[in-house]
Amino acid sequence: MAITKTFNNLDENKQQRILNAALKEFAENGYEQASTNRIVKNAGIGKGMLFYYFNNKKELYHYLIDYAINVMIDEYFSLIDTKESDFVERLKQIAQVKSNYYYNHPDVSNFIGNIYLDDQAQLPEGLEKRLHDLQIKGYSLLYDNVDTSLFRGDVNVEKVYKLIRWSIEGYQSELMDFFKGQNISFIDLEPYWEEFDEYLEILKTSFYKQEGEFK
Repeated sequence: MAITKTFNNLDENKQQRILNAALKEFAENGYEQASTNRIVKNAGIGKGMLFYYFNNKKELYHYLIDYAINVMIDEYFSLIDTKESDFVERLKQIAQVKSNYYYNHPDVSNFIGNIYLDDQAQLPEGLEKRLHDLQIKGYSLLYDNVDTSLFRGDVNVEKVYKLIRWSIEGYQSELMDFFKGQNISFIDLEPYWEEFDEYLEILKTSFYKQEGEFK
């Protein structure tokens, strides 16, 4: 598409400024309530320029979805090693990758999370399929190749999956709130990862077989 190609030829810093402003606006307000006036103001460009790059609000929204999916795949999903069969260790690895991804792309993270909650915008079939495939890929990264024999025999594995995931996600969410507004590059994260490891060991003690229980 010629208009989108024009945008792709822009200086990278200007591109990113426009993308971040648009991602933030759609993430906070949803498709219907998002304001192109606020986008151009926050991006520091004229409104006419926005519609020079994109024909309309819908085209911009669709471009953002495609962009956000690509960022998530390239800088999050592609870094997860599913050869790790210990579920808790897999989640530990995912948590570390996710933290870096979130702090590098907070607007992408919030935007793509809200796409699934915003049913007001009708999406082209191709984007619907990409979003569906993204969900499937996310589940496979969590659960494929997990060694369920590590869990105690008297627990419901599906429920344990959820309890462990909720615990880790809750800890992450608490840290993200604590660090909000700070420059993460100046924070020593090692003590937090050490504390995180302690929580993981508690989860393993609670739900995993102990030494001597393996046959």
